[in-house]
Parts: sequence; C-alpha cells; structure tokens
Amino acid sequence: MPATALCFRKSLIFICFTLGLTACTTLGPEYKEPKVEWFENWQPDLYGQVDNTSMQTEFDLRFWWQMFDDAALNNLIEISQKKNINLRIAGLRILESRAQLSIVDSSLYPQVLQINGSALATDTQRRGGALPSDDNNFTSYQAGFNLGWELDFWGKFQRGIESANAAFFNSVANQQNIQVLLNSQLVSLYYSYRTTEQRIDIARKNAEIQERSYKITENIYLAGQDSELDLQQAKSQYLATLSTIPKLQISLTKTRNALATLLARPPGVISELKTQPGKLPSMNTLLLTDIPAKLLTRRPDIRSAAWQVAAQSAQIGLAEADYYPSISLLGSIGWSSTSDSDSPNNSSFSIGPGLTWNLFNFGRIENNIRVQDARLQQLIEQYQDTVLSAAREVDDAAISVVKTNEQINILTQSVKASERALVLANTRFREGYSDFQRVLDAQRAVFTQTDQALANRGSHINAIIDLYKSLGGGWSETSIEQLIPSTTRKTMEQRSDWGELLKAELPLSLNHSSAGTSQHEQ
Repeated sequence: MPATALCFRKSLIFICFTLGLTACTTLGPEYKEPKVEWFENWQPDLYGQVDNTSMQTEFDLRFWWQMFDDAALNNLIEISQKKNINLRIAGLRILESRAQLSIVDSSLYPQVLQINGSALATDTQRRGGALPSDDNNFTSYQAGFNLGWELDFWGKFQRGIESANAAFFNSVANQQNIQVLLNSQLVSLYYSYRTTEQRIDIARKNAEIQERSYKITENIYLAGQDSELDLQQAKSQYLATLSTIPKLQISLTKTRNALATLLARPPGVISELKTQPGKLPSMNTLLLTDIPAKLLTRRPDIRSAAWQVAAQSAQIGLAEADYYPSISLLGSIGWSSTSDSDSPNNSSFSIGPGLTWNLFNFGRIENNIRVQDARLQQLIEQYQDTVLSAAREVDDAAISVVKTNEQINILTQSVKASERALVLANTRFREGYSDFQRVLDAQRAVFTQTDQALANRGSHINAIIDLYKSLGGGWSETSIEQLIPSTTRKTMEQRSDWGELLKAELPLSLNHSSAGTSQHEQ
C-alpha cells in the first residue's frame, strides 16, 4: 500500500474516533425550569370571578377586546398590529436572534478554511563566464488549503447552541408580551378617550343648565327682587363648571396623541375616532372558565423569564469547558509545479490533532464559572418575582372589577336621587318655599354625581382590561409574513442576503424542554 494512502487511512480512522468522542461529555448543569413552591396550590376564587362548574362559552383570551363589540376599537387594534413601531422592533429582534443562532450553529463545523494559490513568471539570464550563455523563462504554480476544526469534546459548542436557542425563543416570547401590552394599552386609551368625551359632554350640559340659572338670578337681581349673593353664587358655580372643560380637553388631546403613537402616526386627528360615541359598554359579571394558575403559565413575560434562565444555565457549561484542552483537527493539502520540464511536480498532505490548554489561568476560569452561576441564580430569583408580580396583578385587577361594578349600582341610584332632588328644589324655589341656594346645591350634586358615575364606569372598564392583561390575554402566534411588513422585508433583502431567514416559519411550540434544540429542527 502506498505511504500516502496508508497515511490517509490512518487519518480517517483518527477522525472517526475523535468525532465519536465529541458526543461523550457535555459539561455544566442540565436546565430545569424554576419551581415556584406556592404556585401549584394557588387557586383563589378571585372574588367570584372564577366559575369552573358553569357551562358558559369560554371567551378566546387572544381577542378578549371583542367582548366590547366596538367596530372602531377592533379597527384600531388591527391597524396597531400592523403599524406599531415597538412591535416591529420586537419582530426584528426575533430575526436578529435567529441569525445569531445560525452563527452559533456553525461552530459544530470546521471553523477555519484557508485557500491559497499563486502563479509566478520567472526570467533568468546568464552572460559571460566559462559556461555558455543561457536564457530561461518559466512559470511556477502553487495551490493548497488549510483546515482547522475544533472538536466539541466537552459540549462547549452544544451549550452555546442551547443558550442561543433559548435566547431565540425568549425573543419570540418578548414579541408576544409586547402584543399583550400593546393591545391592553390601546383598549385602555380608547375607552379613556370615550370616557373623557362623555365627561366633556356632561360638563357642557350642566354648564348650560347653570348658565340659565345664572341669567335668571341676574334678571331678578337687576329687577331689585333679590340680593346680589344669589347672583354671585350662581355665577361662581356656572364658571366653576365651565372651567373643568379645558382641563378635560387637555386630557382628551393627550389621550388621542398617545393613541396616535401606538398607531405609528404623528399627533393629530384620528379619523377612526370620529364615529359618534355612544354609551360606555355595560359589562356583565365576568366568570373565568379556568383557574388563574393555569392561565398565568401562558403569560409571555413568565415564559420569557424562564427562557432567560435556560439561556444562562447553558453559560455555566461554556465556562467550565475552559478548564479542559481545546482539541482541534488540523490538515493541509498543497500542490506546486512549474513550466520547467526539468523540475518535478510536488504535492503534500498532512493531517493531525492540535491541542491548546490554558493551564495557567490563575483562578480566572473558576471565578468566571462563579460569575455565570451567580447570574443564573439572579435570573431564577427574577423568575420567582415575575410570577409573584403576575399573581398580584391578577388579584388586584379582580378586586377592582368586583368593587367598581358594585359602585356602578350605587352611583346609578345616586344620580337618579340627585336629579330628583334638583326637580324638587326648582319646584320649591318657584313656589317660594325655599331659597335659591337649595337649587344651586342640587345642581352641583347632579353634576358631581353624574361625572363620578361616568368616571367609575370608565374605571370598571379599565379594571376588566387589567384583568385580561394580567392573565396574559391578547397575544397570538405570528407568522413570518406578519412579523415584518413586506416593504421592510424587501428593503432588508435588497440591502443584505438573508437567505431563508426572512421566509422560514417561526416555531409554534415554545416548550422549555426544547431549549437545547436548534430552532431549525423545530
């Protein structure tokens, strides 16, 4: 057997042997999702909001705002999901993490491939001396490449892929969490706008009533039939009511501008809000068909916190791998020749292992492991805090829903009573049984109670919004086409070669057990 073939055969056997060893060891801890001790047994009744025995139709949490049955609101939600800048940035971060994962995936393959080649023309001349003159022209050629491949003996690259894969899923969960926040914020701003519109309308109507009373007292005073006190009191109350309108208009404009920002529009008129506002929706008692503990596990921010733990857990294995030698497979193939027929052609082939071992690290590796472990524990504690905060948000929102609903009934009766009192006060004043101060007091009570009842109805709607947000409602899986607008994708494709990364669908399952698997395999 020729020496070259024998060498190649031995090298091939060595390669197969070393590749087999690479799967033997993976350093670092295996990821375990943090456990919240109290979470499994946390099943509060949420003040009557949970009803597991009813046969009611379960409302889709992904589109909870549709319960308000408001076409203008649904239209604004649809626009924001296409135009919102924060949502676009979150989509781009998914693409960034997907590209980053592809970079880490490449570490499993040869890391160095150097190709070289050259051609050199040579002209030699010899004149004089004992030997005859000579003139030689020839060209020399050289070609070859060098290959370097660090083998993953200790699972360092595998842990890197595990960490990058968890970071990718974390970016997907973050995008879904932004959907939750965006939709809840838009619905809250929308009904805040509608509430403020109606409060302005109530203030104007009451100002008109009080203005008429003011004009009546003015005429009576000018006729010399009453004191100036009634006139000034009527005027003061009318102007006080009138002064509340500019403040409400400021709030209305600021709310509209906040809505415009969510829609990626400059401040100004929002045509979708020009529809004639009706009464705020009256909500029946909410009955959830699932226990909060199960609903909370689907909250994107909780899943995001768990993915962060998974990504950091793999970093410990990466740090531990620095204790051990880096074993590489090095090889080179070369060939050279010349056009001179008297010169031979040469070829070369070499392959073999290379070893790099950082023996003198003076505690750097050990302390780096400690750093990564401390960071992991921080994220575990952060996960615990995220779950705890989520449970608090649910409970806070639930009690607000119940108690604001109770206030609706009380304030409705209060408004009716104040309106009846105003009728009686006017009657008694006209008949001379009471002074005008009773009328002013009754007018003030009507305005105060009506405004308070409307504000409370808006608070009730906001409590419902907070409840669905706290349960993680308002997100859905997004296709790659919806993630980034088509115009943006075309711009990016023209600027850089994205290959299939702008086309391949996102994984639908975000199970944490897949943290060690590349997203390309999902």
